[in-house]
Amino acid sequence: MTRRRPPARRRTRRPSKRQQQRDAQLLALVVVATAVIGLVVMVVNWLLAHRWVLLVALVLAVLAGAGWLRARQQQARWDAVRSQGLRYELSQLDALHYAKFEEAVRDLMRRDGCRDAQRVGGGGDLGADVKATDPLGRRWVIQCKHRRDGTRGSAVGTPDLQVLNGTARPVHGADVAVIVTNGRVTGPAVDFAKQQRLHVVDRQTLAVWASGSRPLWELLRAVPPPRRPTSLS
Repeated sequence: MTRRRPPARRRTRRPSKRQQQRDAQLLALVVVATAVIGLVVMVVNWLLAHRWVLLVALVLAVLAGAGWLRARQQQARWDAVRSQGLRYELSQLDALHYAKFEEAVRDLMRRDGCRDAQRVGGGGDLGADVKATDPLGRRWVIQCKHRRDGTRGSAVGTPDLQVLNGTARPVHGADVAVIVTNGRVTGPAVDFAKQQRLHVVDRQTLAVWASGSRPLWELLRAVPPPRRPTSLS
């Protein structure tokens, strides 16, 4: 009679190191979560027992919010007052240094609502002295040509417009490329500007823009349509 061999015992596989690490991480997470929940419960119970702390914190938050809102409103009022009061006479613009003239153009764009207007003129400006985005989303690139002698100074010619035309759109991404001068502009330069969809702000247009409250885009013809619909469009 043959004896039956007892069934072989199945070997239990030990968990791999990766599984052990995962288990350790899970355990640590549970411990941390339990500690955090316990701490939150303690804080909530303490606050419920000392409700005056919540009241004080709420009052301070309201006061801080009211102060911030009042400061923002006051700043907005001052900005509006300054922008409405910004005016230049041609004689003032003529007397400026060319860098100050560029700053004046920047400030006029800000007056018109271009909050990001900045002067970028200087060495290597690649034909851009002022950049700005108007309230309708259009990107403006402005080249400034200041003449201390006004109309008696050298006229802005076609080469100046060619520099602007070569960089305003491909380099600076302009929707509106403008050259601003307090002097004269030659006839061929005006013709070239029309052909290349450039805009010229001559001395007469500059006088109207600088002395009034109308934005520049209302004084120029064939300005591109808004990039985005707004209340102004």
